[in-house]
Amino acid sequence: MALPNSEFKNTKNLMDRDSVSQRIKRRLQLNEIFKYIFLAGLVFALLVLSTLIYDVVSKGGGWVNLDFLRNFPSRRPEQAGLYPALIGTFWLMLLIVPMVFIVGVGAAIYLEEYAPKNRITSFIEVNISNLAGVPSIVFGLLGLTIFVRVMELGNSLMAGALTLGLMSLPIVIVASQEALRSVKMELRHASLALGASKWQTTFNVVLPSAIPGIITGIILAVSRAIGETAPLIMVGAATFISTTPSSVFSDFTALPIQIYNWTSRPQAEFQNLAAAGIIVLMTMLIIMNSAAIYIRNKYTNRH
Repeated sequence: MALPNSEFKNTKNLMDRDSVSQRIKRRLQLNEIFKYIFLAGLVFALLVLSTLIYDVVSKGGGWVNLDFLRNFPSRRPEQAGLYPALIGTFWLMLLIVPMVFIVGVGAAIYLEEYAPKNRITSFIEVNISNLAGVPSIVFGLLGLTIFVRVMELGNSLMAGALTLGLMSLPIVIVASQEALRSVKMELRHASLALGASKWQTTFNVVLPSAIPGIITGIILAVSRAIGETAPLIMVGAATFISTTPSSVFSDFTALPIQIYNWTSRPQAEFQNLAAAGIIVLMTMLIIMNSAAIYIRNKYTNRH
């Protein structure tokens, strides 16, 4: 005997509601499972990181002092320091920042404010984003070919800075583009409506509003660059040097190279010196990243 239409509809609605409730229940269960899987991954990562930090601090904490910061490398562990590497790292930072600011921000302004929105521009932007994920050793090989051999800069500070600057450019360009996109179009339209030219609008309205985000991107890019070892090894940074750079064409070393040199030695004392160098480098990176976070938060709160 067939059911009346009303009863059939009611039965179908009940079945649909049961099916929907079962699907929702399964999704909630999967959500709980994945939540605990991700939590376990986070806990595991924090445990590994805490173990590494504890190992480094326990080995190198007693070696970090003023003598360690101002002494030159030595074959005697008790007299060894990282002063040339520290000065070389500061030289690299001073050379990299103007490069990435002028070239990186200039490229971002052109791509975001002036370049026509077509397939060629999209192709360029996609490749810039892809370059940000290229391994650093590839940039080291490129620096060795172009700056060391073709431009004949040799194993100089300038060759190392150009290589690290080239590696940092994609990150700076992408971060600068995002900062420029965050500026409201109403500000551009208001400036143009008041008679300002395109360049005046970009320089006086858009760029000042985007500067905090741009600076944050530059700091993060430079902090990554000064922690890299492979590109500097490829361009021939010295693993042992007893002088500080006197010009941009001098031989140099940097903190990652000095740490690498100490870790390659078999003596336990040099392993402790390497841990102390890691503490110094990690402190510099924490300070730079904290500055980037402060600038970003201040910009966010202001807007």
